[in-house]
Amino acid sequence: MSNNFDDHPLGQLPDMPPSPGPVLYNPLEDWPEDGGGEFDMDYEPDEYDPNESDFEPDDDDEDDDDDDPDVDAHGDNQHFDPELHLGNIQIEFALDEPGRTEDGEAPQQGRHSRVSTARLLNLLASNGLSHILHHNGLHDASVPDDDDDDYEFGFFGYRRRPRRSGAQSPKVPSDEGAELMGSGHFGDNPYYVDRLKQRKSALASKIMWRELGLDVSPAQRRNVRAITQELIPGSTADKTIHFDSRCYSGQFSDDGNFFFCCAQDFKVRMYDTSNPFEWRYYKTVDYPFGQWTITDATLSPDNKFLAYSSIRNLVCLAPTDPSDVSDPAILDLSSLSGRRAGRGIYGNSHFGIWSLRFSGDGREIVAGTSDQSVIVYDLETRQSVLRLQNHEDDVNAVCFGDSSSPHIIYSGSDDTTLRVWDRRSMGDGREAGVFMGHTEGLTYVDSKGDGRYVLSNGKDQSMKLWDLRKMMTTAKFDTVDVNSFTTGYDYRFEPYPDDYYEPHPHDCSVVTFRGHRVLKTLIRCHFSPPGSTNSRYVYTGSEDGKVHVYNMDATLAGTIDVGQATVNTRPRDPEIFTTAYEIRSSRSDVMWKTCVRDASWHPNSPVLAATSWNGWGLSTGTCTLHTWNDGVDGDEGDPPVSGNYDSKLNPMPEFDMFKETMKRRSRPALPVIDPEDPYADIW
Repeated sequence: MSNNFDDHPLGQLPDMPPSPGPVLYNPLEDWPEDGGGEFDMDYEPDEYDPNESDFEPDDDDEDDDDDDPDVDAHGDNQHFDPELHLGNIQIEFALDEPGRTEDGEAPQQGRHSRVSTARLLNLLASNGLSHILHHNGLHDASVPDDDDDDYEFGFFGYRRRPRRSGAQSPKVPSDEGAELMGSGHFGDNPYYVDRLKQRKSALASKIMWRELGLDVSPAQRRNVRAITQELIPGSTADKTIHFDSRCYSGQFSDDGNFFFCCAQDFKVRMYDTSNPFEWRYYKTVDYPFGQWTITDATLSPDNKFLAYSSIRNLVCLAPTDPSDVSDPAILDLSSLSGRRAGRGIYGNSHFGIWSLRFSGDGREIVAGTSDQSVIVYDLETRQSVLRLQNHEDDVNAVCFGDSSSPHIIYSGSDDTTLRVWDRRSMGDGREAGVFMGHTEGLTYVDSKGDGRYVLSNGKDQSMKLWDLRKMMTTAKFDTVDVNSFTTGYDYRFEPYPDDYYEPHPHDCSVVTFRGHRVLKTLIRCHFSPPGSTNSRYVYTGSEDGKVHVYNMDATLAGTIDVGQATVNTRPRDPEIFTTAYEIRSSRSDVMWKTCVRDASWHPNSPVLAATSWNGWGLSTGTCTLHTWNDGVDGDEGDPPVSGNYDSKLNPMPEFDMFKETMKRRSRPALPVIDPEDPYADIW
């Protein structure tokens, strides 16, 4: 089948001529192996090929007998099934390339060209491929005939049908969350007193009360100490830092003096944020043999070292000192204590790392991997001292439970569970307990650092707060079929229908937060810091281009609209067609899109940094700085707000001019008023 993208929009494909023979087509065959493609790699390849790297491959396969190259990223061939046959369907794509070829000649009409994987899959993910396959008798042998009523066709084959129970979302405001707000564990709730005494909640009024020393009760003294807890940063971006590739994560250090941002070009940029309102470029380190993107990074407690990973089994450990230009140390997380490591730079195992965290004492790193394992790595011995493989799918997120102790570890997986590990009592290798309540995979977990509360984001479009005292025991967990509560939809391409939601019958979470969208990529969530917010909120990125800030009772405290703040802040690149993640039916239909993947609240100031996929067709990235400004769109200081900068914080006046030009174009034309018109005053 030949298809021209300009002539045949999605869902309007021409009839297919008969093919001379069967063709097996896998839409992921050209999935990028070196990060050069344009597609979200929140997955790891079946088996990456070290020969494609510039480094010496590992030719010692003696310890790799357990690796099965036929098993896909999730261990069950759910996404690309070798038994998924397309019969006599033959699919071929051609398009007319703009511009000229490398030799200077004009391209020929209908010339075959390499199309970005994202564009191809977005085309097929619409109604096109599913209708084609259904009408040609596609059948997945993994689905029994007698269970067909329980399954439907998804993006990569069959999936469980949504339950469509008509269940209502969790109650808002949450009674349990309201109780937490009054407990003192998550900030103070002065609203009742303010209403009773008809006080204004303006910052100036609170400062006046503090200066006058009015109402010196213990509760009021706590409010004085937490005077900034209601200062949620606004949507106006003080600075917009532009990157030429998508940004995946960005976090402040614990003391707020340091910020790092990871991008898809395998570089981590570091910034001096000792003045949180005026950043300075610090240093850039790179991952020299990355796979698709830098997946995560973590800063040591003393801010001296940054550990960062890609979809490999290797972690780079780089010094943050700008005068130290040495190459990063390479940590092989596949090397186990007492086991011979494989030769070559790739170690003896093929897995990717999704998540990294330093322990509170800086001696260990915990990692979540694509081979369903949790690994604890000792930095002194340079070996993995613990490897836990109880999860049934990718471990997308890990963290330590207590900032002062390395004993408690949390791990969130695509198997929908959040597991609790206590290293002091692991004689049987089992987790200490399990949190159940998500009906789809987890994308991130964050600990409050007190050894008690933990937060998670899930692909079921919900964020959940958990209390360690309410976890499910392993004995009860063994009686539960985890797979019976999930649909297996692909969150990278498909929206999550409202009728998919159903409360989990074994939900042991304390509060459920809904309203944001966890789509396209592993979106992150966090507790707000104790210093600048009195631990009052939880917040998360979202596919709708906003940062959602929630009170503990699940009510929305505020949103920071990154998409609105950054729209049209970058000129449209002529090559955007080949790099865009989202392209619609025609080549010209490349819209400005924003997906906030990560956000970080400064520990001492009402400042938030949002790290996003941002730009025309989600092709580039930004890090935006948002401050509390009492609702004002601008100020009188220098430099002016809403400025655009490159990754080294050099001003980009051409971006500023482009934004102003687009503003003028978007303003509605004023009506021409006739002075004799009797309604001229109204106009």
